[in-house]
Parts: sequence; C-alpha cells; structure tokens
Amino acid sequence: MTELLAQLFPGISTFFAMDATVAVARVVLILLGFILAYYGFKRTLEPLIMVPMGIGMIAVNAGMMFLNTGVIGNMFVDPLVSDPAALMDIMQVNFLQPIYNLTFSNGLIACLVFMGIGARSEISYLLAKPWSSMIIAICAELGTFVTLAVGVMAFGLTPGEAAASAIIGGADGPMVLFTSLMLAPDLFVPISIIAYLYLSLTYGGYPFLIKLFIPKKYRGIDMYVEVPEVSQKSKFIFIVVTCFVLCLLLPVASPLIFSFFIGMAVKEANINKYTELLEEGLSYFATFFLGAILGVLCEASTILNPTVLVILILGILALAISGIGGLLGGLALYWVHKRRGEDFNPLIGIAGVSCVPTTAKLAQHAAMDENPFAMILPVAMGANISGVITSAIAAGIFVSTIQLIAV
Repeated sequence: MTELLAQLFPGISTFFAMDATVAVARVVLILLGFILAYYGFKRTLEPLIMVPMGIGMIAVNAGMMFLNTGVIGNMFVDPLVSDPAALMDIMQVNFLQPIYNLTFSNGLIACLVFMGIGARSEISYLLAKPWSSMIIAICAELGTFVTLAVGVMAFGLTPGEAAASAIIGGADGPMVLFTSLMLAPDLFVPISIIAYLYLSLTYGGYPFLIKLFIPKKYRGIDMYVEVPEVSQKSKFIFIVVTCFVLCLLLPVASPLIFSFFIGMAVKEANINKYTELLEEGLSYFATFFLGAILGVLCEASTILNPTVLVILILGILALAISGIGGLLGGLALYWVHKRRGEDFNPLIGIAGVSCVPTTAKLAQHAAMDENPFAMILPVAMGANISGVITSAIAAGIFVSTIQLIAV
C-alpha cells in the first residue's frame, strides 16, 4: 500500500524518502519561492528576475519524483550528455536535426508552446463560473479515458501506447508531445503528427456534434456573465499556489504545468517584455518549427507503419467522445441551472475540450447562429482554460500510473 501511494503521489512521498535536512530545505525553498515571486509582483524586488525565479524554485522543489534509477530527482534539469564529442554526435548537424534534438526529443517545444498559451490566457474567465468550468472540463476528458481502454482491449496496444494515443482526446498538442515522449517514444512521430491534425476535426467535425446533441431551442440561450473584478494580486497568488499544488501532486508533468502557469504569472505581474516575448516571440518560433518539423517527419516509411492507422482511429475516437462528453456535461449543467431558475447554454460543453481558443469560439459562433445577441464566450473561455489544466492532470496521472495499469 505504501509503495502504491508513493507511485501515485511521488511529490509528497519524496519528502519522507530523503534526508530530513534536505526535505526541510525543500520546504524552505518553496516558501522562499513564494516570497520572491510575490515581492517581484509587488515591484519590491526586480520582477524580471524574481517572478520566474520564485516560481521556478517552487516548481522544481515541489516536483521531485523517483526516477528510473531509484534516485530522487526532477524533470527540469538533467545533463544527459557532458562529453563534447558525444554531444556533437547526437547533434548531427543536418539542417533541422539540431532543432529536433534540442526541442522535440526532450519535450522543450511543448513547454514553449504552453508558455505562450499561458501568456494568452485570462484567469478571470475561469473565476466567472469556476465549478461549472471544472465540471465541463472533466466531462470533456471522457474520450481520453475511454480510448485508453479501447486501445488496450480492442487494438492490443501496450498501456503506454494506448495512453499516448488517448491523450489526443484532450485536443492539447503540447500535452500529446510530452506524453508520447514519456510513454511511447517509438510512436512519438506518428502520434504527434496525428495529434496536430485535430484542428481539422475540431473545426469541421464539432459543429456537427453540436447540432446532433444540442437541441436548436437551447443553442441561442444568452448567459452573459460579468467577469468578476478580481485584483491582479489575488490572481497572481492563485496562479502561483495552483502551480505549486499541481507540481506537488503530478511532478512528472511539472515542466508543462510550470510552463503554463509561468506564462500566466508574467502576464498578471505586468512584465510586458516577457509577455510580448512569450506571445509574439517564443510562441511563434515554437509553432513555426513545430509545424515545419512535423511536416518533414512525415516520411512515407513512417506513415505506412500499420500502427499509424490504429493511432488515427483512436485519435478520432478520443476527440469525438471528448466532444460528446463535454456537450453532455453542458446539457446536465443546463438542467441543474434551470432548476435554480438560472440560464446556462449547453453549447459551453464543447469548450471543455482544451483546444484554446478554437472550441470556445465554436461555442460562441453556434450560439450566435441561433441568437445574434447571445454572449457565452467568457464562460466558454473559462471552460477552455479548465480543459487545459484538466488535460495536464490527465497526462500526469497516465505517466505516473502507467506501470500500475500495465500490471
């Protein structure tokens, strides 16, 4: 039982498995990280350094885990190659090879994209309808978990391969990149390529799901919600605390969690140069090379692998079931709110699929098709952001427990 808990909650378990002095030092450094980040936000200390430094201290000390070698370490910094000759051999300077080695094969590209998503996200939308947003996001992960079971039982994939394919159901490309590298590195290329084709399904397929599952009379419900006036200080503290909790509970996904919340943090701290860097610089750099490298990875020998067809089927299945799960969650919340005498547009359910901001826009467009004055975008964006967080949690759970699933 103790070993099971250690695998499920490695961030917490490592506190009891290491030297007491080191464990206490971790707690002190986490607290110090909070102090540095907060006073950087307040401009008492230099925000350009202290906000990222403080959150980094929190994430790395909370996100400790048991590595394959049995030692305690983290997923942030680990020099894999130190010999210059070996490093040059790995680099293989063949046009895009260095970018692939330095950004794709270690998941860095996913983290860069997540930083940009975080910098573009507005936490106030989530706070407008927090419980509804979280419930919808959980419902919209239905495809992920159903497809995991289908991949193992119907297609004979290993739990790792099935989980890496199933995470496509979250419609979160960076999360798929990260999970496939962790659980199915041999299938990383086809899974990544198929995952980034999800835009075709969300743009072209989800409107049909909306019309199929949401009755016409419900689609035009106007539920304009005033986005709560939350102080930047409160939002910043909420972001930092949430980052700490998720890194502690899911250290294996801590690099992605850290990347998403550091993007949100620099925005709320009004560090405009960093916000511009993440939104306009790193984000576009990462997206450009993400598309370019995925394109050049589409070699015939790779695509003709029979497993690719299985992954394609599972990816479509995961996205379809996630969309249906989100819409059913939206319908359930419609009836709950109706009993309270409140309005709730069930279209918001599709926004729980974390394709930011595509699915939120689809919900708004579908509402305006029935009622030009309907406004549901703020609540839909809240569900969208919740979907990002939920998909990160799902990925962390899969990676943390896949050995237990295999048994």
